[in-house]
Amino acid sequence: MKVLIVGLDGYLGWALAIYLFARGHKVCGIDNGSRRRWVQEVGSDSLIPIQSMLDRVEIFRKYFGGVFNYCDTTDSYSISENIKNFHPDVIVHLGEMPSAPYSMMNNKKAVYTHINNISGTLNILYAMKKHCPDVHLVKLGSLGEYGTPNIDITEGPIVIEYKGRKDTLPFPKQGNSWYHLTKIHDSNNIQFACRVWGLKSTDVMQGIVYGTSIPEMEGNKSLNTRFDYDGIFGTSINRFCIQALSLLPITLYGKGKQRRGFLPLKDSMQCLTLAIENPPKKGEYRVINQFEEVYTLDKVAYTVWSIAQEMGYSTEIINIENPRIESEDHYYNPEHKKLLELGYKPTSDMKFEVESMMGDLERYRDSIIPEVIDPKIRWK
Repeated sequence: MKVLIVGLDGYLGWALAIYLFARGHKVCGIDNGSRRRWVQEVGSDSLIPIQSMLDRVEIFRKYFGGVFNYCDTTDSYSISENIKNFHPDVIVHLGEMPSAPYSMMNNKKAVYTHINNISGTLNILYAMKKHCPDVHLVKLGSLGEYGTPNIDITEGPIVIEYKGRKDTLPFPKQGNSWYHLTKIHDSNNIQFACRVWGLKSTDVMQGIVYGTSIPEMEGNKSLNTRFDYDGIFGTSINRFCIQALSLLPITLYGKGKQRRGFLPLKDSMQCLTLAIENPPKKGEYRVINQFEEVYTLDKVAYTVWSIAQEMGYSTEIINIENPRIESEDHYYNPEHKKLLELGYKPTSDMKFEVESMMGDLERYRDSIIPEVIDPKIRWK
């Protein structure tokens, strides 16, 4: 298949390109380097060293025979020309601003997040309609779109019955940040485009991805993917690992009983590839919930703490005031049948993967910037 990855320079995009190439797919990518700039803007950087954008362009050409172009998705002409010229079978859209805290910083960041994410997706949809209406769009959504409802979260529409009449509706969304709301707007726009234009799309509601590499990268440092750990772009599990390696307390927001879906990086690659290689039918908007298991954050923190202890890093787990407005102890039961039906096979449990992560990260311990770890953005 010919696969266009929007957001090739990111954590998932770079790994996915390598993973797909190893399976015989032809891959093209676009990016505008925004993730690097956003992280630098908040005073941080990828802990694991990665190649410059220019070097990655050359690596992509040399090792993979692929095209890696500079493109901003908010530039409708540029994205349209790239899609027209490559004419892919699949577009994997990973090219959005991915941070809830960043979107909550102030008025300017909230507006920027909406413009960047929503207009970028709309530009891709219009380019698909114009140049390749049969292409399959695999769009990275978020399990955070659902919020934490007190009912089971289904992957398909829900059936509503009232006074003998039935209708099917998308599962209701309750995003908990401006960022998550842009993802919800994307989902609505994509569903509409599938319905009125006959496009086809898989909306991947992904959990928290963790891990430092995939087997296809091992032994080649030029293929490293990024690792963010700051309080704005780093995930909870990344932050826990770096706090432990820095001998800082592992900090839980509030009670720490928040339940979230997690999956290792290599499982994310497996799942995205299953979605790519098994497209929905024309006109279909398909939702897939992508995660390996649901854990409470205090369980994740304890896993990191126990591994750190075994490595000789003595730290503690503490509860701090929650900077977010969210339920801290709640019901959470998202369905994830579709990927299992497509053949997803979980590769490892969290303990095994975190042990591998901590071993990889330990060698870069001296490059940690402790002052960027703690949360600085308050929802109120």
